[in-house]
This record gives sequence, structure tokens and C-alpha cells, in this order.
Amino acid sequence: MNNEYFVGWGTLALINAGLAQGKNRTGLNWFFLSLFIGPIATIILLFVEKRPYEGDE
Repeated sequence: MNNEYFVGWGTLALINAGLAQGKNRTGLNWFFLSLFIGPIATIILLFVEKRPYEGDE
């Protein structure tokens, strides 16, 4: 396989982690999930709703 493929896949995983954190979800979990399912994780993240913030109440 080509090195560009791995760089692109890793970049997508980082983008998905940022997307997940923006929706109040665990970025690290979504990073590892994205390493396995890649663009499918991006599509899932685009359609899930943002979780309410669980801060001090």
C-alpha cells in the first residue's frame, strides 16, 4: 500500500476526533473507531445530535 493512503486515513481519524469533541462525545474513542471504519464514522458523526453538556448544574 501507498504511504499517502495511511496519511489520509490518519488525517481523517483526527478530523473525526475533532468533530466528535464538538458534539460533546469522546474524541479518543472516535479516533480509534475512525481508524477501523474511516469515512463511515464521518457520516455517522455528521448525523448524530449534539449531546447536552454535562457540566456543573
